[in-house]
Formats: sequence, C-alpha cells, structure tokens
Amino acid sequence: MVRIENLYFAYKKSKPLFTGLNLSLDSGHIYGLLGRNGSGKSTLLKNIAGLAFPQSGHCFINDTDSTKRKVSTLEQIYFIPEEVYVPSLTAAQFIKSTAGFYPKFNSDNFYHYLKKLDVDEGLLMSNMSYGDQKKVMIAFGLATRTNLLIMDEPTNGLDIPSKTQFRKLMASLVNEERCIIISTHQVRDLDSLIDFLLILDNGRMVVESPMDMLAEKLGFITTNDTKGIKILYEEKSMIGNHLITDNMQGRYGKIDLELLFNGVTSGSVSLLEKLKPQQHE
Repeated sequence: MVRIENLYFAYKKSKPLFTGLNLSLDSGHIYGLLGRNGSGKSTLLKNIAGLAFPQSGHCFINDTDSTKRKVSTLEQIYFIPEEVYVPSLTAAQFIKSTAGFYPKFNSDNFYHYLKKLDVDEGLLMSNMSYGDQKKVMIAFGLATRTNLLIMDEPTNGLDIPSKTQFRKLMASLVNEERCIIISTHQVRDLDSLIDFLLILDNGRMVVESPMDMLAEKLGFITTNDTKGIKILYEEKSMIGNHLITDNMQGRYGKIDLELLFNGVTSGSVSLLEKLKPQQHE
C-alpha cells in the first residue's frame, strides 16, 4: 500500500529530519505513529500524502510516487491535518462541494458518523466549536472510504466522550482494503485501537512492530520488589516501580504504550535491543 524508500527530507540543509528512511505499510492495519514533538511525524505524513516533497527518495502509494499527485492516487487518499480549516458551509453543502473528489464517498455513512460524534449537521461549520469542526472532518474522512486514511492528531480538541466514540468508530472500520495511519502525542488515545506500532525518534523508525508481537516479547508490571527481575526500563512513582521486562511467562498482557514510548525515546539500550531483532517481521 505505502512504500517509502531512502527518504531524505530537510527544511534546513544543516538539519535534515530524515536521511535514508525506509518504511512499508500494508492494507488491513491501523498504524499508530508516535514521536516526540519536532520528531517529524507530521512531515512524514505529508510526504506520504504528496503534500511535502523530499530532496531525495520516494513515497509510493500502490506503486505510484505520491509527489506525482495523480488523480487516480489522490482519490484514494484522505488526509486530516492537525489544524483543520473549515469553510462557511453546512454538512450538506460541504458534501456537495467536496464529496465528488472521492468516488466511494457514502453520504449515509457521513451523517451516521456525525450523529455518533454528536455534531449538529445543520450548523455552518465555521460557527462550530473547534472540537466539532474536527469531528466533521473525521466523519467526512471516514465516509470517503479511501484506501488510505491519514490522521494527524485527530483527537486534539475532542472531549473524553468524543474520544471514546472516535475509538469505537475507528475499530469498526478496519478491513483488508484500508490502511489507516494515526499520528498522536496523546499516547493513551491509541490504547486498544492500533494493531501496529511505529515510533519515530531522531529521524529513524526505532520501533516498527505489530502490537501482538510486542505483547509476546514484553511484560509490563508495577512492583516495589524488583529483586531478580530483568528490567528493560523502569520508572519510579509513589505507588511503586513501573517496569518493562522480558515476558518470561509467555502470556499476552496489556501493553502500556506510554511507558513503552518513554522507554524507547529515553534510549534504553536493553529495551531497544530487545525490540531490534524482529522490527521488520
């Protein structure tokens, strides 16, 4: 579905964001893209969507270079940026002006998603709260039924009930034809939603793994007694030590995404070594 080859991108020549980045993303998955502020998450998404142009290397969508911006490619991509800018149109007017660019757009689905997200479809989008504007764009993106859906910080501006509903809608949309990429710094918003984790750090994809593989390899525990435990990463708190360990028992457990992200981006050598052998499987 998506293939990135030897991507080199820089806003300033003296400080490139990516140097030789490679990545392959397949249909049938919801990918969670995590990274620290300034790590290049948004820039990577824009390169994939053909909205930013690398100095060298390529981003392919179904074997077509996204920088070519062919109609046959663009009609299969929907990109929701972190900051949305909406016109002074109602939902119905927005469909009339925009839906024609997406051959598989389903208006019934759009109104269904608006209802689920508790958005008043009769209001002008420009008069809505920022959270509701974001929800309209999410509902529209889902209704396009594009094969590639890219979402940059989609839960920014959403209240807690809306975030819950967002996760439910996303989980219901996974199919073998669709590839969904969600970038966020709100790690907990991806809990129980994504099935494949990507962590971008220092211009490299330091984690590129299915969630079930991570659950098989790692254990996440909180304890005051760390004696005899092989610790890959540790954070101390008032209630005990939060640990990432080898999964010695071989049982699948719940992944603490926030703890894992902190461990990976801290540069924990033992944790990174544990993840390295199977990164590209």
